[in-house]
Amino acid sequence: VRWMMYWIIFALFTATETFTDLLISWFPFYYEIKTAFVSWLLSPYTRGASLLYRKFVHPTLSRKEKEIDTYIIRARERSYETMVRFGKRGLNLAATAAVQAATKSQGVLAGRLRSFSMHDLRSVPDE
Repeated sequence: VRWMMYWIIFALFTATETFTDLLISWFPFYYEIKTAFVSWLLSPYTRGASLLYRKFVHPTLSRKEKEIDTYIIRARERSYETMVRFGKRGLNLAATAAVQAATKSQGVLAGRLRSFSMHDLRSVPDE
């Protein structure tokens, strides 16, 4: 559980770091403060990640639990519908490609067979 809390907080930190690096990276000792913050999160003595998770993340997730569950159910339904739609498209494309390949290969085969005349066959030595 401790590692789960750490990785969730670290993921949030990494996501916000993308924007804060652009805005305040000029600040003196910015990178040292960032390193100290990550050390504080990770340290078993300070339990920084656990503190932040229990104080901010868990209450927010608890309040929004029903909304999150509804969103997950909607996403699951949409993903199923999307997979069916793409599956149908894929099968249609594969069937079209197979028909086109079959018609092209028949033409190529017929052309090759026409190229063999009796004259060509006479030039082939008997074995």
